[in-house]
Amino acid sequence: MTTITLPALIQRFFTDRLCVQMEASRHTVAGYRDTFRLLLRYASARHGKPPVKLTIEDIDADLVADFLVHTETARGNSARSRNTRLAAIRSFFRYVAMSDPTWLLHCQRILAMPSKRYVRRAVTFLDGEEIAALLAAPNRTTWTGRRDHALLLLAVQTGLRASELVGLRCGDVVLGTGAHIRCMGNGRKERATPLRRETAKLLAKWIGDNQENRPLFPSLRGEPLSRDALEHLVRKHSLTASRACPSIGTKRITPHTLRHSTAMDLLHHGVDPAVIALWLGHENVETTQIYIHADMRLKEKALARVAA
Repeated sequence: MTTITLPALIQRFFTDRLCVQMEASRHTVAGYRDTFRLLLRYASARHGKPPVKLTIEDIDADLVADFLVHTETARGNSARSRNTRLAAIRSFFRYVAMSDPTWLLHCQRILAMPSKRYVRRAVTFLDGEEIAALLAAPNRTTWTGRRDHALLLLAVQTGLRASELVGLRCGDVVLGTGAHIRCMGNGRKERATPLRRETAKLLAKWIGDNQENRPLFPSLRGEPLSRDALEHLVRKHSLTASRACPSIGTKRITPHTLRHSTAMDLLHHGVDPAVIALWLGHENVETTQIYIHADMRLKEKALARVAA
């Protein structure tokens, strides 16, 4: 019988495996933390013992399966969220199997649990008129309006992820010839995205004499914006923009919608999907295929060629 307790394994998984070996982002760590907080709470109620008294044996494949059903039925999680939680649990039990081979069979049963299939929703994106309305929404006579306008312009031009946008520092913007922005993406991979002339000019004016290590888009207190704050400002300006462009009101606009809009704009301008994958920081070019499937213009062109 192993002498390593479940609490010790979980602590080592977060401090050693995630933070040191994998160098996981703080958003990944936060997602795993939330999953295990829910899992331990569920297991504690199921076995009638406090979380610190739980053992590896208490969290078996049957309990994990019931927990995943619970997240969907009681908590209203989507199948996609359910699969994300399962991925976190699998990652932990892969670590357990490596740390203590006596638990190999126990871990194997959990690692063999399949992800749940789900219907992929159509990609939501903004067209040129909608993007123009969104960029015009912030009141640029105020500091927050100028910040939001610069942020939205950068978002729709670069397609950066929400976590990448809020993590930017002034020093990540490289101006002059070959202007670009550097960011740390998924898998701790740094990439550079070129900036259009008007975007570079606006960012140069926005940054001014700010120190390189200061957040590019700070809150009123000078701290980096949170993801919640970013989502809130996108919703707020989308609502304002919908008054001038009603079609925006029919769509659910999130920071990721702006990323989709970048990809679709590049695709409409004939950029190769492989280049779009590099632009967005996709590890697999197949991920970029969703934009081809969603692009009705390409389908209409193909139909016109066939009909001719």
